[in-house]
Amino acid sequence: MKNNKLTKLEFTELLQRLADGWNRGEARQAADCFTPDALYTEPPDKQYYAGRDALYQFFGGDNGRAGQMNMVWHHILFDEESQVGAGEFTFTYGDRVHGGAMNKVQERWVSNWREYWDASPLAWEVFTEKNKF
Repeated sequence: MKNNKLTKLEFTELLQRLADGWNRGEARQAADCFTPDALYTEPPDKQYYAGRDALYQFFGGDNGRAGQMNMVWHHILFDEESQVGAGEFTFTYGDRVHGGAMNKVQERWVSNWREYWDASPLAWEVFTEKNKF
């Protein structure tokens, strides 16, 4: 029986599979990175989607999105014991945004996604220039 906990590498691969689905306009691939009852939120009340089916529709569903999406991960952290991770990203869909997403994993899939971001036309390197690690 396969272990139901992800390693950091597997978590990184899961987030990249999600980004690849968005980048190719493959809503099913992106939605399948989440548990059937997943929550996807942007607090306090900007976005709220419950369940893989709702996410599939949000990600473009059968008809796809009106424009091209592009997501790039910059830093990904993951605690294997608690199965909680986070990543910084740049996402472009018309506007460019830079942000972070906190993720809880259950049964090897994202069960809770909480994101925060700011719109900016700046490249990631310029946007974070004063906050380098």
